[in-house]
Amino acid sequence: MNKGKALRAGDTIGLVATSSPATEEQLVKSIAELESFGFKVKVSGTCRERYGGYLAGTPQQRAFELNAMFADDEVDGIMCMRGGYGAPQILHLLDYDCIAQNPKLFVGYSDITALHTAFGQQASLATLHGPMATSDIAQGMNDWTAQYLLRALTRPEPLGAIINPPDEEIVCLVEGQAAGPVVGGNLALIAALMGTPYQLDTRGKLLFLEDIAEEPYRIDRMLTQLALGGLFDDCAGIIIGTWTDCEPKKREGFTVWDVFQNIVVPYQKPTVWNVQIGHGATNMALPLGVQASLDATSCQLIIEESVTV
Repeated sequence: MNKGKALRAGDTIGLVATSSPATEEQLVKSIAELESFGFKVKVSGTCRERYGGYLAGTPQQRAFELNAMFADDEVDGIMCMRGGYGAPQILHLLDYDCIAQNPKLFVGYSDITALHTAFGQQASLATLHGPMATSDIAQGMNDWTAQYLLRALTRPEPLGAIINPPDEEIVCLVEGQAAGPVVGGNLALIAALMGTPYQLDTRGKLLFLEDIAEEPYRIDRMLTQLALGGLFDDCAGIIIGTWTDCEPKKREGFTVWDVFQNIVVPYQKPTVWNVQIGHGATNMALPLGVQASLDATSCQLIIEESVTV
């Protein structure tokens, strides 16, 4: 895999808006917070754009500026401003040769799952599923989240064991051991890429899934789509993150837990539940594209390869 360098104090983080817009107040606060960590910040123009109400610029603008950040020798790492919607619109406009030739640590989650997937498969770039500038850093991360993010950003060694906060238990759904590169992210984005040139390849990999504000029947539909596409047949193991605001609106019916029991557990791939990664109060950084091992029986996930050099 291509890898960006571990960041040091004084390095420059490029802020990009690949999806939805944020307010000027949120942007200013996120810049101040990143600078308090010791980084310089370079802001792309679309971080202050709004197009159609829910996009931070046209697809062409957003793709141009993301390409430019990878090509810019002054930029040491790239962080997304926020998720929302829009990243899939720019996948066909990105210069994957340039990205592969100028590897940089790239950070984001949620809608950014589309970019993680494309970068991993089209540019062989290891990336970081983790907190973003305006949606997380500007809002104030808890200590557990901040610790994992700064470790992943600044240390050129494997992240090691992913350990939940003391009040959150990782649960085994299917016993067993598996190993492979970690892939995945937001379930809705993985489902949206099915049948496209950017469909997630899970062969021999550990598949990570999370989402927010989806009712169980919608999660059922998306998991069924992944199942019909062979993603659960192909993967080596499954890591289930957080499911924020995904309770059923009616008291009767399946919960998210039930849906995973019905659709995922029958594949009998080593599977763990409730790893605190996703849209919850705790969102631990998770390297994508690098080797990891999963001991579902012991509820242990270990990142064995660094995401940076």
